[in-house]
Amino acid sequence: MENNKYPRSFSHIGITVPDINKAVEFYKEVMGFYVIMPPSEITKEADTAIGQMCIDVFGEDWETFEIAHMSTSDGIGIELFSFPHGVKEAPEFNPFDTGLFHFCVQDPDIEALTDKIVEFGGKQRMPIREYYPGDKPYKMVYVEDPFGIIFEIYTHSYELTYSSGAYQE
Repeated sequence: MENNKYPRSFSHIGITVPDINKAVEFYKEVMGFYVIMPPSEITKEADTAIGQMCIDVFGEDWETFEIAHMSTSDGIGIELFSFPHGVKEAPEFNPFDTGLFHFCVQDPDIEALTDKIVEFGGKQRMPIREYYPGDKPYKMVYVEDPFGIIFEIYTHSYELTYSSGAYQE
Protein backbone atom coordinates (compact mmCIF):
# COMPACT_ATOMS: atom_id res chain seq x y z
CA MET A 1 0.00 0.00 0.00
CA GLU A 2 1.31 3.41 -0.94
CA ASN A 3 2.22 5.79 1.87
CA ASN A 4 0.03 8.87 1.28
CA LYS A 5 1.67 11.73 3.15
CA TYR A 6 -0.58 14.64 2.30
CA PRO A 7 -2.83 16.78 4.50
CA ARG A 8 -6.48 15.81 4.48
CA SER A 9 -9.13 18.50 4.10
CA PHE A 10 -11.57 19.33 6.86
CA SER A 11 -15.10 18.28 5.91
CA HIS A 12 -17.46 19.13 8.78
CA ILE A 13 -18.02 19.32 12.51
CA GLY A 14 -20.97 17.86 14.41
CA ILE A 15 -22.47 19.91 17.24
CA THR A 16 -25.20 18.74 19.62
CA VAL A 17 -27.60 21.52 20.59
CA PRO A 18 -30.69 21.63 22.82
CA ASP A 19 -33.00 23.23 20.20
CA ILE A 20 -32.32 22.57 16.51
CA ASN A 21 -34.47 25.42 15.21
CA LYS A 22 -32.90 28.04 17.49
CA ALA A 23 -29.43 26.75 16.59
CA VAL A 24 -30.12 26.93 12.85
CA GLU A 25 -31.43 30.47 13.30
CA PHE A 26 -28.35 31.53 15.30
CA TYR A 27 -25.82 30.02 12.92
CA LYS A 28 -27.70 31.38 9.88
CA GLU A 29 -28.45 34.90 11.13
CA VAL A 30 -25.34 35.55 13.21
CA MET A 31 -22.63 33.45 11.57
CA GLY A 32 -23.97 33.66 8.01
CA PHE A 33 -23.86 29.89 7.49
CA TYR A 34 -26.29 28.67 4.88
CA VAL A 35 -28.73 25.81 5.23
CA ILE A 36 -28.02 22.75 3.10
CA MET A 37 -30.69 20.59 4.74
CA PRO A 38 -33.28 22.10 7.09
CA PRO A 39 -34.05 20.43 10.41
CA SER A 40 -35.30 16.89 9.82
CA GLU A 41 -36.26 14.03 12.08
CA ILE A 42 -34.33 10.77 11.95
CA THR A 43 -36.02 7.65 13.29
CA LYS A 44 -34.28 4.53 14.52
CA GLU A 45 -34.93 1.96 11.80
CA ALA A 46 -32.56 -0.67 10.52
CA ASP A 47 -34.22 -0.88 7.10
CA THR A 48 -32.91 2.47 5.81
CA ALA A 49 -29.29 3.40 5.16
CA ILE A 50 -29.44 6.51 7.39
CA GLY A 51 -31.28 4.63 10.13
CA GLN A 52 -28.73 1.80 10.16
CA MET A 53 -25.84 4.26 10.03
CA CYS A 54 -27.22 6.10 13.07
CA ILE A 55 -27.71 2.83 14.97
CA ASP A 56 -24.07 2.04 14.20
CA VAL A 57 -22.98 5.44 15.56
CA PHE A 58 -25.39 6.01 18.48
CA GLY A 59 -26.19 2.44 19.51
CA GLU A 60 -29.68 1.27 20.40
CA ASP A 61 -30.58 3.75 23.17
CA TRP A 62 -32.51 6.27 21.10
CA GLU A 63 -35.71 6.45 19.04
CA THR A 64 -35.53 9.75 17.17
CA PHE A 65 -33.44 12.88 16.90
CA GLU A 66 -33.32 16.00 14.75
CA ILE A 67 -30.52 16.93 12.38
CA ALA A 68 -29.73 19.91 10.16
CA HIS A 69 -26.85 20.52 7.77
CA MET A 70 -25.31 23.95 7.21
CA SER A 71 -22.15 25.21 5.54
CA THR A 72 -19.61 27.98 5.92
CA SER A 73 -18.57 30.18 3.00
CA ASP A 74 -15.59 27.90 2.32
CA GLY A 75 -17.65 24.71 2.26
CA ILE A 76 -17.00 23.39 5.75
CA GLY A 77 -20.08 21.56 7.00
CA ILE A 78 -21.82 22.31 10.28
CA GLU A 79 -23.91 19.28 11.26
CA LEU A 80 -26.34 20.10 14.05
CA PHE A 81 -27.94 17.39 16.19
CA SER A 82 -30.68 17.65 18.79
CA PHE A 83 -31.60 14.60 20.86
CA PRO A 84 -34.81 14.65 22.92
CA HIS A 85 -33.32 12.74 25.86
CA GLY A 86 -29.88 14.38 26.09
CA VAL A 87 -28.60 16.81 28.71
CA LYS A 88 -29.66 20.31 27.64
CA GLU A 89 -27.10 22.30 29.63
CA ALA A 90 -23.76 23.29 28.15
CA PRO A 91 -20.85 21.09 29.14
CA GLU A 92 -18.42 22.51 31.67
CA PHE A 93 -15.60 24.42 30.01
CA ASN A 94 -12.50 22.39 30.74
CA PRO A 95 -9.85 22.70 28.03
CA PHE A 96 -7.41 20.70 30.17
CA ASP A 97 -9.28 17.44 29.63
CA THR A 98 -8.82 15.42 26.47
CA GLY A 99 -11.33 16.21 23.74
CA LEU A 100 -12.49 18.90 21.41
CA PHE A 101 -12.85 22.21 23.25
CA HIS A 102 -13.38 24.74 20.45
CA PHE A 103 -13.52 25.41 16.74
CA CYS A 104 -12.57 28.66 15.02
CA VAL A 105 -14.18 30.90 12.40
CA GLN A 106 -12.65 33.83 10.58
CA ASP A 107 -14.06 37.34 10.17
CA PRO A 108 -12.06 40.53 9.53
CA ASP A 109 -14.69 42.52 11.48
CA ILE A 110 -14.17 40.64 14.74
CA GLU A 111 -15.74 43.40 16.85
CA ALA A 112 -19.02 43.43 14.92
CA LEU A 113 -19.33 39.63 14.91
CA THR A 114 -18.59 39.45 18.63
CA ASP A 115 -21.22 42.12 19.33
CA LYS A 116 -23.78 40.23 17.21
CA ILE A 117 -23.06 36.96 19.04
CA VAL A 118 -23.71 38.69 22.37
CA GLU A 119 -26.82 40.42 20.98
CA PHE A 120 -28.25 37.00 19.99
CA GLY A 121 -27.69 35.48 23.45
CA GLY A 122 -24.10 34.26 23.23
CA LYS A 123 -21.16 35.39 25.35
CA GLN A 124 -17.80 37.04 24.85
CA ARG A 125 -15.41 35.02 27.03
CA MET A 126 -12.40 37.37 26.92
CA PRO A 127 -11.32 40.74 25.52
CA ILE A 128 -10.41 40.84 21.84
CA ARG A 129 -6.64 40.47 21.75
CA GLU A 130 -3.94 41.11 19.17
CA TYR A 131 -1.71 38.12 18.46
CA TYR A 132 1.37 40.13 17.54
CA PRO A 133 0.92 43.72 18.79
CA GLY A 134 2.96 46.14 16.73
CA ASP A 135 3.95 43.41 14.26
CA LYS A 136 0.80 41.97 12.64
CA PRO A 137 -2.75 43.40 12.87
CA TYR A 138 -4.18 39.95 13.68
CA LYS A 139 -6.80 39.61 16.41
CA MET A 140 -8.62 36.79 18.17
CA VAL A 141 -11.33 36.24 20.77
CA TYR A 142 -13.09 33.32 22.43
CA VAL A 143 -16.89 33.42 22.45
CA GLU A 144 -19.74 31.00 22.97
CA ASP A 145 -23.06 30.54 21.23
CA PRO A 146 -26.38 30.77 23.16
CA PHE A 147 -26.10 27.03 23.92
CA GLY A 148 -22.66 27.20 25.55
CA ILE A 149 -20.65 25.91 22.58
CA ILE A 150 -17.19 27.52 22.75
CA PHE A 151 -15.57 28.86 19.61
CA GLU A 152 -12.89 31.29 18.59
CA ILE A 153 -12.82 34.08 16.02
CA TYR A 154 -9.69 35.06 14.07
CA THR A 155 -9.40 38.14 11.87
CA HIS A 156 -6.99 36.38 9.51
CA SER A 157 -6.38 32.86 8.28
CA TYR A 158 -4.73 30.26 10.46
CA GLU A 159 -1.77 30.08 8.09
CA LEU A 160 -1.21 33.85 8.07
CA THR A 161 -1.61 34.08 11.83
CA TYR A 162 1.09 31.54 12.60
CA SER A 163 3.50 31.96 9.70
CA SER A 164 6.50 34.24 9.98
CA GLY A 165 6.91 37.10 7.57
CA ALA A 166 3.37 36.85 6.23
CA TYR A 167 2.51 40.48 6.89
CA GLN A 168 4.48 43.42 5.58
CA GLU A 169 3.40 47.05 5.99
